[in-house]
Amino acid sequence: RALDVLGELHALERDRRLIAERIQEPPLVGREQRARALAMEAEHADRAARRAQRQEQPLGAGQRIGTTPGSLIAVPAPSRRRQVGFIEAIGLGELLARRGCEVTLATPLASPLALDRETSNYALRRAVESVIFGKPQTVKLAVAALLARGHILIEDAPGTGKTALARALARAVAGSFRRIQFTPDLLPSDVTGVSVFDPDRKEFVFKPGPVFAHLVLADEINRATPRTQAALLEAMNENSVSVDGVTHPLPSPFMVLATQNPLEFTGTYPLPESQLDRFLMVLRMGYPSLEEERRILESRAAGDPVETLAPVAPAEEVEALCRKVPEVRLENALADYLLEVVRRTRSDKALLAGASPRGSLHLARAVRAYALVEGRDYAVPDDVKAVAPAVLSHRVVERRSRGSQDGSFGAAHVVQRILQEVPVPP
Repeated sequence: RALDVLGELHALERDRRLIAERIQEPPLVGREQRARALAMEAEHADRAARRAQRQEQPLGAGQRIGTTPGSLIAVPAPSRRRQVGFIEAIGLGELLARRGCEVTLATPLASPLALDRETSNYALRRAVESVIFGKPQTVKLAVAALLARGHILIEDAPGTGKTALARALARAVAGSFRRIQFTPDLLPSDVTGVSVFDPDRKEFVFKPGPVFAHLVLADEINRATPRTQAALLEAMNENSVSVDGVTHPLPSPFMVLATQNPLEFTGTYPLPESQLDRFLMVLRMGYPSLEEERRILESRAAGDPVETLAPVAPAEEVEALCRKVPEVRLENALADYLLEVVRRTRSDKALLAGASPRGSLHLARAVRAYALVEGRDYAVPDDVKAVAPAVLSHRVVERRSRGSQDGSFGAAHVVQRILQEVPVPP
């Protein structure tokens, strides 16, 4: 029956195109074109609704038939709202929402929450993915961390694209950006700023440091002394800097993208577990495939494409998206699932210490932000599975070590196993 409905809709679309060609309909542009497309899709939805009502067993609310972008979806129909099967199209979700229907689509454009900020949300991802090849999941996690007002630690072998990812995300946001190259002789005042005596005004004037930016790249953070590391981590936690008894707020949104090499420890000061807990996520790039590495070679033949990456999302719109994150629905059953995953880390035999309550709070915030990045105003279990390894792996302590570089015996592997063991809520 679903295939019959799908075939009927395709036939309607084919007939409309044939009629338009015969009468030589002039091309429509701008608002007229969008209005005509919406009207056409509404007609298709109404026809599908009438056919679905004639079926002996109508589609269940939220049921998907097929997995491709053309699959049929049933719209939830509580209280005088009918069930509708329809073909996904840009603008159809918005039209049905205005008609009082609750819409569930497979594409991110279906969510009314994502429609109003679609340009900034997806433009960020597309911009970063245009220069970071073959890492769509890593890019989505980085954007989710930005919207969740979190900070990222990117660790992997040298030359795998850690700094490139941080620079690409920073350049995609039309805000202020500063890069700090951490070295053993770097002082806390080199990061936060210092008060300098002004002879004309006869008083000390505060000169902000590079931490006063929307996005701060802390390159090789483990090469600085613990005192300098602590100065940056304090700014990350408080979103402000205190110098000479005066508190100076940092701009919003504010995000630190730190990098470190987990393989080389000569002349480094590894971050302790308590300081790693301040980062929302720890990401690992991994080596590219053969095809991806070929694309990297071709894209950099004429120079670094990150340098020519144009900003696509103003800081004001990113801040507006950040304010949308707490509005994402997290149902009680999903919250219990999330808490059970965290609780299992505290009793797993492969771990000496599990995630703290702060880990639960950060995981819930990351899940909401990831759902928003996916274009939904509600979270699902797949969101927990997508972000949990990045959010929890650095908050637990293994019995053997922090694990190898590829993560085969690392904490991320343990978290993945826990996710497989915990039953998913219905």
